Amino acid sequence: MKKRLKGITGRSLGLILCLSIAVGLSETPHHQSYGTISHSSKNYSQKQLYQIAQSITVTILAKKEAIGSGVIIQNQQNRYKILTNAHVLQGLEPPYQIKTPDGQVYEAQIIDSVNFKKADLALLQFQANNFSYPTAKIGSSSKLIKGEPVFVSGFPYTTYKTNQNNFTFNQGTIVSVLDKALEGGYQVGYNNLIEKGMSGGPLLNSSGEVVGINGMHAYPLWETLTYYEDGTEPSSDLQQLITRSSWAIPIEKVVQLVPSLLLTFDK
Repeated sequence: MKKRLKGITGRSLGLILCLSIAVGLSETPHHQSYGTISHSSKNYSQKQLYQIAQSITVTILAKKEAIGSGVIIQNQQNRYKILTNAHVLQGLEPPYQIKTPDGQVYEAQIIDSVNFKKADLALLQFQANNFSYPTAKIGSSSKLIKGEPVFVSGFPYTTYKTNQNNFTFNQGTIVSVLDKALEGGYQVGYNNLIEKGMSGGPLLNSSGEVVGINGMHAYPLWETLTYYEDGTEPSSDLQQLITRSSWAIPIEKVVQLVPSLLLTFDK
């Protein structure tokens, strides 16, 4: 059955979306909060951005072993949804767990009813009745320009295996926003250092908005040709840029494929 907004006409829907972008969606009395669509012009300090990133970035575990990172994207009556990369979960059987920024560990379930098509994305959820966690603000990767500062966060394997479990936050700049997506939906390139284990973590702009999901780090061990989603091959110069850059899936891909993460829908 098609999903539609309850009792809303096309004209009204357009007005609601415009208002949502302008003022954001805040938590309701029923403890529901959604990834807020935000077009803030405010630039935060690096310390503030660190705190924002740390508050929304989680560790994903399989059978209590760290396998990657994720972003808190929604809270609906204390049921939290976590966005990550599909390859983080690939080949690993449940049970999965989520380790939140305060050190709590929750049993998590994969939401396999969501169709991300060919995008390297996956969605998990967990229930937290006694604690409250902030959700990400959603920005726009289409406004990113070459040289613009961006920030990445996550939990590298190395720190987890040495029991440090250090949250990692790195600054860099945009190197390219491709006209069309690479395989897996990757389209935003940057020179921030991404380590193994940080896949699924957020890419943020200077306003603290999530503009992408990390997933491809520079200089992979097995260097192979990268193709566009449509099967065509980038130029040799672009192949070199792809190899020496880190890459994220634009957050617009999530908004396009799963709008219910941002707005309440009725079936």
